[in-house]
Amino acid sequence: MSAPQSTVPPRHTPTDEAATVRSAQRGNVEAREQLARNYQRTAFLFALQLTGHPDDALDVAQEAMLRFFRTLGRFDADRPVRPWLLRIVRNLVRDRSRRLRVRRQEPLQPNPEVLVADPPDPSPSPEDRASKAELQLLLWQAVRRLPPRFREIVSLRDYLGLSYSEIAMALKIPTGTVMSRLHRSRSMLREEVRRSMRGEAHHD
Repeated sequence: MSAPQSTVPPRHTPTDEAATVRSAQRGNVEAREQLARNYQRTAFLFALQLTGHPDDALDVAQEAMLRFFRTLGRFDADRPVRPWLLRIVRNLVRDRSRRLRVRRQEPLQPNPEVLVADPPDPSPSPEDRASKAELQLLLWQAVRRLPPRFREIVSLRDYLGLSYSEIAMALKIPTGTVMSRLHRSRSMLREEVRRSMRGEAHHD
């Protein structure tokens, strides 16, 4: 089984990113707005993967961006922004989970515009569209059933496109652990998809 389709937001070169961060640290409003535009979607997508609820994800992403800017003055502009921001998102989700032990159980209907970043086929057949939507929903639900530490690493790598070193920075784990955990996560994901296709029950 191939990896989940990526929803990778546009990447920014290290030089441009560092210049924007330094300008924002000096109080440039336009630079701060540029950082918000560049990374708020990334924060939302990761929060959505971790929480499974769009409203919760939006709340987390907004709070993460606020914390991002509150701590911007302490940030080393030569380091990549995404691991730092996504670590904030991850910590906020964990804090919410500790406070809210009873979660809502309504099924999440994923938005294809959020989950799929590939260019649309200009002339897909109805069958192709239905098949793609069904596969995306199956993959989304399978990712949601993974334990949190495996779900987050699949999300960071296969949906958001972080490098191994960026994931290591975001999760504060060695690169070797990233690789082994990602391998385990993908194995678990393949098994979840197989079970779904066989119509077997899932046990949380």
